[in-house]
Amino acid sequence: MDTAVDFAALPPDTGHAALVRGLCDAIESIWDEGLYPQLEIDRPWSRHNPVLKGEFARPRAIRWYLERELGKLAAGGAQVSVTGTRPRIPFDAPALFESLDEDAWDLRQKKLFLFRPERIDLSLNRLEHYTGTPPERFQRHVLFTNYEMHAEAFRSRYPGAVGPGRSVQMPAWHHELPGAAGLTLVNIGVGPSNAKTITDHLAVLRPDAVLMVGHCAGLRNHQEIGDLVLATGHMRDDRILDDVLPTSVPVSSNHFLNALLIEGMEARGLTYRMGTVFTTSNRNWEFNQERALAAIQASRSVAVDMESATVAANGFRYRIPTAALLCVSDKPLHGQPKLSAEAQTFYRESRVTHLEVAAEALEKVRERFPGGLPASDIRSSDEPLLGSG
Repeated sequence: MDTAVDFAALPPDTGHAALVRGLCDAIESIWDEGLYPQLEIDRPWSRHNPVLKGEFARPRAIRWYLERELGKLAAGGAQVSVTGTRPRIPFDAPALFESLDEDAWDLRQKKLFLFRPERIDLSLNRLEHYTGTPPERFQRHVLFTNYEMHAEAFRSRYPGAVGPGRSVQMPAWHHELPGAAGLTLVNIGVGPSNAKTITDHLAVLRPDAVLMVGHCAGLRNHQEIGDLVLATGHMRDDRILDDVLPTSVPVSSNHFLNALLIEGMEARGLTYRMGTVFTTSNRNWEFNQERALAAIQASRSVAVDMESATVAANGFRYRIPTAALLCVSDKPLHGQPKLSAEAQTFYRESRVTHLEVAAEALEKVRERFPGGLPASDIRSSDEPLLGSG
């Protein structure tokens, strides 16, 4: 079934929303028939890239995204057509492997989507496996944590949140709103490998924002246990993405997310510090200090953690605005290592406020940036047409 709409031939705003919904319905029907849906966009206003095409998979999981982005194109007078291209490749077919290599993409050519449909399909399958929830439940504002206690605080704030019905590696909870405008929290566990795994797969859902809510070691004299740290930049010592994103590439937090987090902390009178966060893959870096301390001193880092730089780096790769709001749980340079009894007290006292500041910031993102956070700083020459706000 082929469907096409020339929005330039229509009066402005005349039934655009209904026509966009019809295009999305057609996309879903093609997927249900066992084919990959393809969008072709003709933008008469573009001199260099007027026509773009792209296939994708699991359209119901990104229905909100397709409706929003196609709505923008409709308002601009684009011509949009939907076709079915080829039979879907099953997961057990050897041909699937060949289609997953991102290095094979031509970086000089603009694309409609960042990912091939086979990659989308496999990532959404793995996302469901790891989180225990269907990708269709994911909301476009996402919180990451390392702790069940933050999931408990999330469920208390959003009593109707939907979560997994079985034990899984990275359980997710979803506060669902129409248009996927709610919040999702994922307990990603500890370490940069987990952070890369979840962001690799979450990226195909094109979330508006990802916010890491974690703990860190404070490095400065004038920090206390329970103080907050807002990452403005990242010192990448996680080593997990070095082959695909050189450490010489600067990676920073999204300005608008950080501004909203500062607004929330100031309103509550919380003590916080902004600065570079040193992310390591070695939880016991204190046992081999020389190299880590040299990097910490050179980077002027204010805290150490194990995930925030990985989340930020993969967010940069996949054009997802990210930020990290961390809470100081120990001060290894000042005679305050993380110990079991003290840690439990700290967890009880810090978890609710920490989670609430982050959740409120994402709620403000929904209210103030319904079209997506401005993210021109992470766009590139091969920027896809959809999601380029």
